[in-house]
Amino acid sequence: MKFALASITLTAMLAVPFAAQAQFAKPEDAVKYRQAAFTLMGAHTGRIGAVVKGEKPYDKAAVEADAAVLEMVSKLPWTAFPQGSDLANSKAKPEIWKEQDKFKAAADKMQAEVGKLSAAAKSGDLNAIKTAFGGVGQSCKACHDNYRNK
Repeated sequence: MKFALASITLTAMLAVPFAAQAQFAKPEDAVKYRQAAFTLMGAHTGRIGAVVKGEKPYDKAAVEADAAVLEMVSKLPWTAFPQGSDLANSKAKPEIWKEQDKFKAAADKMQAEVGKLSAAAKSGDLNAIKTAFGGVGQSCKACHDNYRNK
């Protein structure tokens, strides 16, 4: 029930992805929003990663659910980078706003890799999940290297 409610809520949020930018009354709100989305992405990526690394037993339903949430949430943070949201409490590098086409391409690549992971999770093939997880990790690392301060 909780997963269904979360899915409905996230689906409703995704119905108007570009309207989200207009919802930020202050730059701080955009930072909080994107940080929350990235925190959720990290949590679900970490759960799958523990399975991929053999730290947790493989449970198809759990991996599939985590991948589905990751796929939905991976669409959220990108509207939360309006001009002026490069604040001190943000880890975002100024290159995000200077290289918006490249930043968008990196976001699109990550979302495509997450889509592959979601498909692999549905297949139940652990080797395919491991391969797809590697693609997600590479796309996340590339964006962090180029657009995130440590």
